Amino acid sequence: MRPLDLHSLAGWLRIGVACVWLVFGLVFKAFDVVPRHRQIVARVMGEKLSRPLILFVAAGETGIGLWMLSGHYLPLCVGLQTAAIVAMNTLEIRYARDLLLAPVAMVCANCALLGAGWYAALA
Repeated sequence: MRPLDLHSLAGWLRIGVACVWLVFGLVFKAFDVVPRHRQIVARVMGEKLSRPLILFVAAGETGIGLWMLSGHYLPLCVGLQTAAIVAMNTLEIRYARDLLLAPVAMVCANCALLGAGWYAALA
């Protein structure tokens, strides 16, 4: 376990990455503040499964955020983040591109998020 160091860039990046996962999981998906996320899941997996699946995704994203804050096995945590983001972006672009606000910007932002995560995990 790596303690959270608020005197280092890696510590602040860890907090930032965790906050992104927590906001997207809890606020945008679990509380359905951004219904477009559920619509994307509906497009990929069907309307009937969209709410249970978006809650499953929300729980996973919230778990990743908490894991990032915990400091346990950070490279494994960021490896999982990388796999999840690649899978989600691939499905979103393939099946629900018209529901995305800015696909290229989304991929760029996710690359930046992953870069920050990897820096925090390996620093």
